[in-house]
Amino acid sequence: MTIRMFLCAALLGCVFCSLTLAEEPPSTGIQATIDSTGPGWVKLGEQDFVRVNGDPDTLVFEDGVAKSTGVPVGVTRSAKEYENFELVIEWRHLRAAGNSGVFAWVPESALTDLPPGRLPAGGIEIQMLDHGYTEQYEKNSGKKGDWFSTNGDIFAVGQSKMKPFPPLSPNGSRSFPSKNLSKGTPEWNHYYVRAINGEVRLWVNGQEVSGGKNCEPRRGYLCLEAEGSPIEFRNIRIRELP
Repeated sequence: MTIRMFLCAALLGCVFCSLTLAEEPPSTGIQATIDSTGPGWVKLGEQDFVRVNGDPDTLVFEDGVAKSTGVPVGVTRSAKEYENFELVIEWRHLRAAGNSGVFAWVPESALTDLPPGRLPAGGIEIQMLDHGYTEQYEKNSGKKGDWFSTNGDIFAVGQSKMKPFPPLSPNGSRSFPSKNLSKGTPEWNHYYVRAINGEVRLWVNGQEVSGGKNCEPRRGYLCLEAEGSPIEFRNIRIRELP
């Protein structure tokens, strides 16, 4: 084999490996906490968010922390739309069994005239649940809380679409986390989200756990969710990608 033939074969092998890896579910071995201080990262503050259907005090910024009462149920959206991006956000529930999340790629149509007490019927939700939520749900509903987890589910909402990575929820609609890494109230959790070309992946406290591909739409607003319980967000940073 000539040197040129060897190099061509090696290059094709690398391309094949890259394509194969892109189809695989999230990795669970490598730990990487993104500090979001490199080139291109932008810190998001009060001026970068717009109230959609909450009260003036539903989400307020104090000393760099976004503090949400959780009521009424609804969202606060980013001031601009995003397509390909990396996002870092830290969060903590202030009460056991808290429920919240951050939405990616929410279309404008899902936010227009959205009344208080409603969540948008569109977007990809990256869920933030306190561990006490399972016990509360099972006690109040009398049903088994096996269709969700408290460690970083990702799923399409409303009219949006996504093919979730395994492991899957019982009905196949959610990407369940491959590891249980979330911390309970009142500890802080670190989420790193990478959303590129219709694929979204989540790292919880340094390790990749869940995600999905073939998302539609794949451009829209980021939304911070209020769902009945107080929660705080901090160090919200984003880096837009080509």
